[in-house]
Amino acid sequence: MIKNTVLKNRSYRRFEENFVVEKNTLRELVDLARFSPSAANLQPLKYILSCDLEKNSKIFPNLKWAGYLEDWSGPEKGERPSAYIIILGDTEICKKFDCDHGIAAQSILLGATEIGLGGCMIGSIDREGLRKTLNIPPRYEIFLVLAIGRPKEKIEIETTGSDGNIKYWRDGKSTHHVPKRKLEDIILD
Repeated sequence: MIKNTVLKNRSYRRFEENFVVEKNTLRELVDLARFSPSAANLQPLKYILSCDLEKNSKIFPNLKWAGYLEDWSGPEKGERPSAYIIILGDTEICKKFDCDHGIAAQSILLGATEIGLGGCMIGSIDREGLRKTLNIPPRYEIFLVLAIGRPKEKIEIETTGSDGNIKYWRDGKSTHHVPKRKLEDIILD
């Protein structure tokens, strides 16, 4: 059932960096996005793929990893993603992108989960730094960077407490805890 895949699809931030993700695997994941819904079927999204160590090392410094973990600046060498997929919007196709990039990102990450990989959808990006580093033309709006690789961390989902705190955190064993609101708290009758 898809519920199992959704539950496994967490925001992984530490990976087995030496695990190789092939370019063809990234292409297959983007193909899932290609078949996903698009507003007015405009299909304005474009993608930059990276599974090359040198290119990955240029992308990494432009990303911010976990806002709630104030004492953590991101994965150390050896725990960084093996690959990235950068999602762009082509402004020559349309000017307003709505939610296409979110739908595409979720399709890609569910596909990654299905084949034993994991990822993190990163929206906190130094966009101008990334644009300059990768020579991304101005016609492309940078939406998201998806970090992809074999996860190297354990993530536990738990229910928010009575205080409603939704901030994720790590315990002494580096297990990543993610509070989720109760179903009855999010459905309005």
